[in-house]
Amino acid sequence: MSVRKTYKLYIGGAFPRSESGRSYVVTSSTGGFLANASKASRKDARDAVSAARKAFAGWSGATPYNRGQILYRIAEMLESRRAQFAAELADAGTERAGEAVDAAIDRLVWYAGWSDKISAVAGSANPVAGPYFNISAPEPTGVVAVVAPDDPLLGLVSVVAPVIVTGNTCVVVASERAPLPSITLAEVLATSDLPGGVVNILTGSVKEIAPWLAAHMDVNAIDLTGVADEDLAVTCEQAAAENLKRVLRPSAPDWSADPGTRRMTAFLETKTVWHPTGL
Repeated sequence: MSVRKTYKLYIGGAFPRSESGRSYVVTSSTGGFLANASKASRKDARDAVSAARKAFAGWSGATPYNRGQILYRIAEMLESRRAQFAAELADAGTERAGEAVDAAIDRLVWYAGWSDKISAVAGSANPVAGPYFNISAPEPTGVVAVVAPDDPLLGLVSVVAPVIVTGNTCVVVASERAPLPSITLAEVLATSDLPGGVVNILTGSVKEIAPWLAAHMDVNAIDLTGVADEDLAVTCEQAAAENLKRVLRPSAPDWSADPGTRRMTAFLETKTVWHPTGL
């Protein structure tokens, strides 16, 4: 007899059930039963934001080299579970599931390589009239809420990796339709030297969770990529304006294309420092 797995949330490096006790049925692309997944509440969202805030100082203070090495490790651990991810993606209706897993691994390695280079690309030494050094350097924004797209692995990796490689921490609302790969990815993160709280993953209703994250005063930015409902997107943007969050609006990019640096720079602040050159 097969043992049915219970898919839980991922908050602060642990795997709790939803405090509400709720779950929902996850079905395959053909309608067959796959599993029950936890249905996160707004209390779970608050707990996830608290965990992300607690982890921010240590993660943003780590060297870019160290963050890059951890992303490489995540890619290694994901590759070691390639067959499991391919099976879960196939159940979710992903065509060429094995290729999708390989693309997600490559995407993690690609972002890992940017860890110690993005500051050189996004920063600058500015010419000024006077005996001063004037230097602009990028810094992480803080806690970022991310509504993941329906592409359950490559899309998920493509929105999470650029957030964390630049020193931010995040709370992710996984694909409501196909949440299982996201929790399997959480198991990978938990065994990849990534500090607890850097990535927190919630499963459940996007319509229920996203507005609370958009309105949360300790969230500094929100990525609405996975919000398909235009009215919900507007509601989230209006809520985000209350504390001037950075907002990345909904989009449907080709996840297999070169991502560029846009998603990294979207959640970086620029600090400019003046310093006398001395005479």
